[in-house]
Amino acid sequence: MISFSGVWVKVSHVPPTVSAFYRVLFGGMFLLTAACWKKEITWKGWHRLLLGFLCGFLLSLDLFFWHKSIHYIGPGLATILGNFQVFLLAGLGVLFMGEKVSAKFFFAILTAILGLFLVVGIQWDQLGSQYKTGVYLGLATAVAYAAYLLTLRKLQSGQTETITFYGMMLVSFATAFFLGIEAVYSGDSFIIPDTQSWAALLLLGLMSQAIGWILISNALPRTRASFAGLILLLQPSLAFVWDILLFQRETSPVNWIGVIMAITAIYLGMVKKSEDI
Repeated sequence: MISFSGVWVKVSHVPPTVSAFYRVLFGGMFLLTAACWKKEITWKGWHRLLLGFLCGFLLSLDLFFWHKSIHYIGPGLATILGNFQVFLLAGLGVLFMGEKVSAKFFFAILTAILGLFLVVGIQWDQLGSQYKTGVYLGLATAVAYAAYLLTLRKLQSGQTETITFYGMMLVSFATAFFLGIEAVYSGDSFIIPDTQSWAALLLLGLMSQAIGWILISNALPRTRASFAGLILLLQPSLAFVWDILLFQRETSPVNWIGVIMAITAIYLGMVKKSEDI
């Protein structure tokens, strides 16, 4: 579901920040309906509220950078770059949580850097300024994505029910608030121009923000890190495939080798020994 996010953004005829705004606004509305149905709309304290707003702020940065990068370099590469958050999370674990770094992790970093080098192009100086901007935005996405995942895990920790909607509903509306401010500041129009855009944005909100992320957010506190990392790597893998199949992205054999190396490195960075999980 979330691998199609870039596709819906690409085919919607609205500015990047506006597509991100409607993603979380429509997603929040779907989640509000589900939360009301499960009678979850109750006061849960200021701590939960403030944590939800912090999570929303970080997600707004994530989506702001990522949606803009899609318009520069396509949904496939933008998604791959955003998933380099795995190394940032591991680095935070070493600095603040006392986790040890294995030789395999250093190998994964080197592999990821080489893979990224092959994906974005060997002759960096000859690439256009817009392409370079898209790469920088994709890497900024990874930073915001890592911070968002850490905060979301904290927000959803301690829940006892199988599926809860309140947390992601709060995050979605908080994110819409921050993205709405950015869109107004940038002078972007909130008008949804045509039927295709309405359909794309509704699907973006329903599949990516509501259903996709409610499944992820509820699974994060319960799932082994290695298994969750393996499944989530389907997102950048499939996103790159959709970019080629639907938008005829030009991809050389060298680019394919880089994609495979980058995704493999991300997986190696996520996997821990079974006794450490």
